[in-house]
Amino acid sequence: MIAPARLNPTTRGDALIQMESDVVDVVVIGGGVTGAGVALDAATRGLSVALVEARDLAAGTSSRSSKLIHGGLRYLEQLNIALVSEALRERALLLDTLCPHLVRPVPFLFPLTHRGWERAYVGTGMVLYDTLGGARRAVPRHRHLTRRAALRAVPALRPDALVGAIQYWDAQVDDARHTMFVARTAAHYGALIATSARVTGLLREGDRVAGVRVHDLEGGGQIDVRARQTINAAGVWTDDIQAMAGGRGQLSVRPSKGIHLLVPRDRIHATTGLILRTESSVLFVIPWGSHWIVGTTDTDWNLDLAHPAASSADIDYLLTHVNQVLRTPLTTDDITGVYAGLRPLLSGESEDSSQLSREHAVVSPLPGLTMVAGGKYTTYRVMARDAVDAVAHGLNRSVPPSCTDRVPLLGADGYPALWNAREALARSAGIHVARVEHLLTRYGTLTQEVLALVRQRPELARPVRGADTYLAAEAVYAASHEGALHLDDVLTRRTRISIETWDRGLEAAADVAELVAPELGWDRQTIDVEIGHYQARVAAERESQQQADDQTADAARLGAPDVRTGGRSLLGRSEPAHS
Repeated sequence: MIAPARLNPTTRGDALIQMESDVVDVVVIGGGVTGAGVALDAATRGLSVALVEARDLAAGTSSRSSKLIHGGLRYLEQLNIALVSEALRERALLLDTLCPHLVRPVPFLFPLTHRGWERAYVGTGMVLYDTLGGARRAVPRHRHLTRRAALRAVPALRPDALVGAIQYWDAQVDDARHTMFVARTAAHYGALIATSARVTGLLREGDRVAGVRVHDLEGGGQIDVRARQTINAAGVWTDDIQAMAGGRGQLSVRPSKGIHLLVPRDRIHATTGLILRTESSVLFVIPWGSHWIVGTTDTDWNLDLAHPAASSADIDYLLTHVNQVLRTPLTTDDITGVYAGLRPLLSGESEDSSQLSREHAVVSPLPGLTMVAGGKYTTYRVMARDAVDAVAHGLNRSVPPSCTDRVPLLGADGYPALWNAREALARSAGIHVARVEHLLTRYGTLTQEVLALVRQRPELARPVRGADTYLAAEAVYAASHEGALHLDDVLTRRTRISIETWDRGLEAAADVAELVAPELGWDRQTIDVEIGHYQARVAAERESQQQADDQTADAARLGAPDVRTGGRSLLGRSEPAHS
């Protein structure tokens, strides 16, 4: 039977009860895009699936990427044709079939700084990029621009910063929302999903891994989830899970920190994104609604994995490099938001993290345990398919091949038609068409569910205080349908209020807490605790971004405790108003 597509405290509680009572075919450790993809792949093959995540969906790497769905031009330069071709095939699938409501084309300008040879060299690469993996079907072809044409497209560029340019197309996504949609689609096909569920050990039957022991960080209890096969998709925490298996494993993941800045759209006058060479990698300036995302760095990180911190040195690095080509330099006063994430790179011989492999690996160090690591966001579906293929032979039954290349995510079916009807939809809902367009690019056809809330409760048609891009209904929906359990989940991942507002969401926090309280069963004390946790997090992040190096930045960031401590029980609260 197909399970409800909602994720909320009630469905989470039901999932934990069922996980404890049943033996599932596959238990997945990790609620990032790879783990969610594994859950979806397994569920759509007819397998019973449980997914457990220590914090929130996409709480780690999968909410802190460059928000790009791309083949990777620099991997083409490294002659990794197979990786680029695979990624471009996935890009086309995501754009055309799987989630056109979440992934959309975006143009980039590549400034040329040398006459003659560079245009021929880069142009040859762009021809390949346009054709590998059927790429031409998904986005427009590249085009060559004179310096004058390039400056018309990006008046913010200094005239002496280029001699010409090439414009090409890739795609972008709100990574956290996409990951949530993958998990929610997995739930739609029967997967059991539980966040705030930390794996504390592996269950064993002799030498065989037979499931996981899980600490419920909301209720405070502990359960055993028994499974015929266990898949570790924990990303940068892969080695921690390997340690639970006695240190036996064939993967070594090396975290690499990347930070990004958000600046208002009016700070860079341009109609296209930018890609710039640096001494070690590339730097992107990416259009993001009313902002630009500037990133990224690529440095080793061996400190706290849950809350990587951006230092002032990281921020200065990005500003220095982007300002080399801008007429009007950016300053720290222009920065609206900052976020830092960790790439789970497979360790290699190179000491330079920017040169480590973006290929993924699937290994089975023990009977019943499979690990998948490495890769890049764009190819999450391939990673998931390979991981489920690896465990299929251990299930002693016939397992169908993967079909996720033909299974659209929730919100995708009928999306083009609903987009075409957006003006009529706006009239019927009594809101501006721009609001409906915003909703369609975040929810697809599930926009109807959000608007149903507005019709039931007209007061939810107002903007969130302090973050007027978002409707109050979106905060409520995040808790009632999208699995948000804490204020931070709503402000940081279901929305991007934490990085899109000048005050990092401090004003919005009180409003959103009041909105989600009935859905999450919060009393007045819990509302105040949640707001306090969020305020402490913002203060710690601001403090860390004033520090000169990773060590002091990490220490400052850890000054704010994690809201998921396992010591605060949900028992005794009133039941959510909606389930």
